[in-house]
Amino acid sequence: MSLNLAVILEDSARKHPDKVVMILDDFKMTYAELDAASNQVANALVDAGLKQGDRVGMMLPNVPQFPVVYFGILKAGMIAVPMNVLLKAPEVEYYLSDSESSAFVYFDMFAAEAIKGADAVKSIKHKVQVPLIPGTAAPEGSVDLSEFTKGKAPTFDMVATEADDICLLIYTSGTTGHPKGAALTNFNLFMCCHNGTHIFEFHQDTDVIMATLPMFHSFGLSNVVNGCIHGGITMTLLPRFDADKALEIIQRDKVSLFLGVPTMYFAMLNHPERSTYDTSTLRLCVSGGASIPGEVLKAWEDATGTKILEGYGLSETSPTATFNQLDVGTKVGSIGTAVFGVDVKIFDEEGKEVAQGELGEIVIKGHNIMKEYWRKPEATAESIKNGWFHSGDIGYVDEDGFFFIVDRKKEMIIRGGFNVYPREIEEVIYAFPQVAEAAVIGIPDEKFGEEVVAVVAPKPGEEIDVGELQAFVKERVAAYKYPRKIEVVKELPKGPTGKIMKREIKLSEAEEPAKA
Repeated sequence: MSLNLAVILEDSARKHPDKVVMILDDFKMTYAELDAASNQVANALVDAGLKQGDRVGMMLPNVPQFPVVYFGILKAGMIAVPMNVLLKAPEVEYYLSDSESSAFVYFDMFAAEAIKGADAVKSIKHKVQVPLIPGTAAPEGSVDLSEFTKGKAPTFDMVATEADDICLLIYTSGTTGHPKGAALTNFNLFMCCHNGTHIFEFHQDTDVIMATLPMFHSFGLSNVVNGCIHGGITMTLLPRFDADKALEIIQRDKVSLFLGVPTMYFAMLNHPERSTYDTSTLRLCVSGGASIPGEVLKAWEDATGTKILEGYGLSETSPTATFNQLDVGTKVGSIGTAVFGVDVKIFDEEGKEVAQGELGEIVIKGHNIMKEYWRKPEATAESIKNGWFHSGDIGYVDEDGFFFIVDRKKEMIIRGGFNVYPREIEEVIYAFPQVAEAAVIGIPDEKFGEEVVAVVAPKPGEEIDVGELQAFVKERVAAYKYPRKIEVVKELPKGPTGKIMKREIKLSEAEEPAKA
């Protein structure tokens, strides 16, 4: 079956060419302009000698050139390799060499690390700079994007790829070992954005979606960029999330759809002047990437009148696997039900389905499962067994088919032979009035094997009394679960999407967990 994901852009550009597809402050671009600009990129790549199936690295933030380059790559039948803009040179080198990319497009603000990494990769034949300020000269060995596409035709005969052809490599976060490239197909990504247009019930005439989730991340690329283009709506870009700027854009551009991660909602809720901004145009908010505490869900709805619906997925699942779907029903604290065409179950360690309500690993099967980990057959076979992708997440399903995540399998703490799931403790901590952010982790302990530790950050202008917080938690969880050590920090470390990165938390060496 022939399918090129870029058909979603060509279709929307044909239906409403003059509709604004992107806003970045005073800059606006229409669907027709995006279609033409991406055609020029496709022509430039082909003229540069690249062929169908070649990989093209992208190190771009949420700027208009990202969709332009991305869809140009897809139209030419090539494979896009989006990369975190904050990567250091050795990481850039790894991504480009592992994918054997032939070309590399980078943003000039990150040129130093980008160029250093790319120069070490023999497969890179073309380096293209996207300037922050038009006209900025590219460094030696690179060419400016406008020069790369200069004189190229604004029309292009899109390559007829197959539905099962890989069109995107999304590298996983690499919590263990080197990152792995989740190889996603045209069909994987088409079905994800097609499902999204129905789940989000896009209103073509009025909907504006905020694009502040990084486009180089599966959540932002698949659910926001692809979803917006397929749905024929408008996206307003915020390259780097800032609560004040986000609230300003919601008011200015009448944003109706906001997709984010929990820390974004925390930041906007705790903004001292939040109530002065008009957020009345919001009709649907979505949270993913990490579990969001029930206290935050309630506070957001009280403040804005809009519910936050949780979804769930991974880079390997394109990413959406489950969602709180409006036409099916929703449950607070749940990641929802399986989306159309996807099957989700709970397996035990022997690969057998467990009974309702019992804990086990979340496994997923359907059109959304990646084709492979790029050129890593052993890792692929370890993750996909009999068609089921093993997520590594621990959860359960209730009698109504709603799934709940308890925690990551690898983050589970075993204290004195008892399993402690950090998510459960974090929920309690978030109910403490002065806490803005929290993460519960385990540290080695001679007596118990592992000890429970909480790292918390206060709300603006607040102070956290560690003794009071510890007593608060101790009253609400079993004795073996409460944190023996609580450390207060100004802010917790976060990844590109704003997700708290537990592996980067550094505890004070001088402090030891309190005795039980």
